[in-house]
Amino acid sequence: MRYVCFTLAGIAAAVLISPVAAPADAVAYKITKSVPLGAPDGWDYLFFEPQSHRVYVAHSTEITVVDGRSGELVGRVSGIDRVNGVTAIPSLHKGYTDSRGKKAAVAFSLPALKVTREIPADVDTDALIYEPVTRRVFVMNGDGMNATVIDATNDKPVATIPLQGKPEFAVVDTRGHVFVNIADKREIVDIDARKASIQARFPVPSCESPHGLAMDPDTRRLFSSCVNSLLVVVDADDGRLIAGLPIGKGTDAAAFDPKRKLVFSANAEGTLSVIRQQGPDKYDSLGEIPTRPLARTMAIDPDTGRLYLVTADVDEVNPRPAKLRERYAIRPGTVQLLFVDPS
Repeated sequence: MRYVCFTLAGIAAAVLISPVAAPADAVAYKITKSVPLGAPDGWDYLFFEPQSHRVYVAHSTEITVVDGRSGELVGRVSGIDRVNGVTAIPSLHKGYTDSRGKKAAVAFSLPALKVTREIPADVDTDALIYEPVTRRVFVMNGDGMNATVIDATNDKPVATIPLQGKPEFAVVDTRGHVFVNIADKREIVDIDARKASIQARFPVPSCESPHGLAMDPDTRRLFSSCVNSLLVVVDADDGRLIAGLPIGKGTDAAAFDPKRKLVFSANAEGTLSVIRQQGPDKYDSLGEIPTRPLARTMAIDPDTGRLYLVTADVDEVNPRPAKLRERYAIRPGTVQLLFVDPS
C-alpha cells in the first residue's frame, strides 16, 4: 500500500485557487417529469442502466424500477429489509442491492425482478458497485468499516477489505480499480479490485465527510462532494488535489457528464450545483440550479445528460435545524423520481 501526502499549505493553495462562480444560467436545466413512486417513505441511492434505460431506485424496503425515458413504472423488487445501494448488470442478467436489516448483499434477477440470493456482508451496508474487469461487486459496510467483495458470476463472497474508516460512495475506473470515499477520515482509498486490497490512500483534509463521488475516466479525475459545501477534484493516479469548488448544502451525490464536461452535486437544500470542466486541471463553478428539498441522491444518463433525483413532498417543520434533513417532514406516500433535463 502507498500513502500519498501533501502539506497543508499546498492543499490550501489548491482550494483557494478555485475560480469565481459564474451565473447559474450559464447552463440551463429544468425538471421535466415527476414520477410518483409512492410508499414507503424512505430512499437512498439510485442507478441508471444505459442498455435498458432503466432507473433502479433504492426505496426503503424495495428496489423500484422506472423506465428512464417514458417514466413508466416497470416493477419492484420487494421484501428487502432496509436497502441503500443498487446496481444492475445486464451481461449477467442480475442486479445487486443490500439489506441493512440482514447485514447482507442481495442478488436479484433483472428479467423477473425477484430476489435470488442473500450473501453475508457486515453491519450498516450502504453503497455498492460493480467492477467489470474482475466481475466483482463491492459492498460498502459503514459501521463495519470494511468492504465485502463478491464474485458476481456465482454470488460467492471473495474477501473482506478493512478500510479503517467509514465508507460512503464508490466509483470504478476502466483499469480494475475501485475508489471509495472514507467519510470520517477525510480521504479517498484506491482499491485494487484484482488483489482485493488497498493500493493507496489519498488525503482530502479540506473535505469534511466526503459523500458523493464521481469520475472522469479519460482525464483520471475524481470528484468528491463534501458536507462543508465543497467539491474537491483529485488526481486518481497520485492523489494530487487539483481544485476545490463551492457547492450547495447537504450533498449526498456527485455525477459527471462526459459529453458536456459538467460535474454535478445534488444537495438536500434543494439545489443542483454545476461545475464546468475546462480541462483536466481547470474547473469553473456555474452556481446552483433549484430542484426540490431533500433531492440529494442522483444518477445520470451519460448520453442525453438527463439527471435523475429522488425526493418527496415535504413540509417545513424546523427552519433552523441542527441538521438540514431535520428541517422537513415528508408527506406520506409522496416519494417521486425527478427527471432533470438540459434545455
